[in-house]
Amino acid sequence: MAITAGMVKELRGITGAGMMECKKALVETDGDLQKAVDYLREKGLAAAAKKADRVAAEGVVGSYIHAGGKIGVLVEVNCETDFVAKTDDFQALVKDIAMQIAATNPTFLKREDVPSDVIAHEREVLRVQALNEGKPEAIVERMIDGRIEKFYKENCLLEQPFIKDGDQSVSDIITEKIAKIGENISVRRFTRYQLGEGIEKKEDDFVSEVMATVNQ
Repeated sequence: MAITAGMVKELRGITGAGMMECKKALVETDGDLQKAVDYLREKGLAAAAKKADRVAAEGVVGSYIHAGGKIGVLVEVNCETDFVAKTDDFQALVKDIAMQIAATNPTFLKREDVPSDVIAHEREVLRVQALNEGKPEAIVERMIDGRIEKFYKENCLLEQPFIKDGDQSVSDIITEKIAKIGENISVRRFTRYQLGEGIEKKEDDFVSEVMATVNQ
């Protein structure tokens, strides 16, 4: 059964779970709304969504330094209690997020952080590009919408495919950890440093080196 955006929106309204989790639940249950609700409840994802409004003021500032010290990341990940912040599960999540930032170099945390003028400029560039490709005017807007979604997935940390499992987004793995730990978890901010950034020099493929480390 084809899963529509309207079906995903309806399931999100009922459960509060993330878009990708809702879509997966509908696919797994062949579009049956009630079964999809049960699926999310069984996975703990519906309950996890309810925790998303709770204040998360504890946590850690995690770090990742790539071998040789060529790339460094600092990331603040928050939870609700100092007890959870010290657990192996939480610490592992923070490390994974830091490595994600090192490997993919996101510009923004989430799509809401992208300035409207950036999106307006991107849409205009994509419009000219589509027209230059000879695409009919009638489908250009749909093409632009699809490419803007791709822009978000490439540039926003929470929407990026997770480097250890491309079928999940970074937001998905955080939601799963919320369900497991039982506390709200959020990424507040991050900074990525690259050795020699801004200095004109021979280009090295540091990103590939980080990805090779992840896949070992």
